[in-house]
Amino acid sequence: MIGYNLVTKQTTPQGSPVSNVMVAKALNIVKETYLAIVLDRSYGGPVIVASPDGGVDIEEVAESTPERVYKIPVDIFAGISHDAALDLARKLEFEGDAVEQAAGEILKLYELFVGVDATQVEINPFGLTDEGEVVCFDAKINFDDNAEFRQRDIFALSDTSESDPREIEAASYDLNYIGMDGNIACLVNGAGLAMATMDIIQLHGGSPANFLDVGGNVKEDQVERAFNILTRDPKVEAIFVNIFGGIVDCAVIASGIINACKKNKLTLPMVVRLKGTNVEAARDLLDNSGLDIMTFDLFNDAAAAAVKCVSK
Repeated sequence: MIGYNLVTKQTTPQGSPVSNVMVAKALNIVKETYLAIVLDRSYGGPVIVASPDGGVDIEEVAESTPERVYKIPVDIFAGISHDAALDLARKLEFEGDAVEQAAGEILKLYELFVGVDATQVEINPFGLTDEGEVVCFDAKINFDDNAEFRQRDIFALSDTSESDPREIEAASYDLNYIGMDGNIACLVNGAGLAMATMDIIQLHGGSPANFLDVGGNVKEDQVERAFNILTRDPKVEAIFVNIFGGIVDCAVIASGIINACKKNKLTLPMVVRLKGTNVEAARDLLDNSGLDIMTFDLFNDAAAAAVKCVSK
């Protein structure tokens, strides 16, 4: 396996190169269930999602037999009681001595969830061996990025060898970057605005080249670094800056744009739409910069102009 590409549902069609192989003890599974603990905003805290039908995608179970999927909110302060864990083990259709074993595993998994600042602990399958042992056969754990200062040992294990170098570079500047296959670079603030920006570009017949979120506390130098990342993509033919200045000062964004354009001698078409805090000062800066930048007030008009830049 080492040296070859592994292709699964979670990889690209080209797959991911195998550089390490984990060897584990072989166990015979006689029962498979599903168990996950996730943070759920709609419940305002942790929720246990469980089903006696494990070993398959939980989405398939939820669609075909939704009554077989249990959702149990957990009080983040009280945690899970032993009785609640026993009840859940029975819902998962464990029997005999396996009920107490499964309950114990559930309690330990919740301790793990809280202890490592996880946003998701998913066990599939959570099952039983032919020797009557309850085992977490496969696991997926996601961690809260905001807890890195508390979980330094865990975050130090991060393997970036398969990550996009642009994502790694962006993260080092406190920027969020995701590369895509289009030709219109997008610089925005906030994930929601980023999604809306990509949607409206596609609505007008264009294709986004990336998702680059500068966040709410962006400084001029971060804007410059963001432009450096964007413009190194050879597919990019135009840049669309779409900022809603709530926390962000639009004038800071404008100054960063101007500095980036002058330092890097950018020649790509650029469309800028700024709204919110200090927007008038930002427009004055852009209008008096001597740069060929198209500014717009309306989101739809700006997106249409960005798509038009690459449609000529």
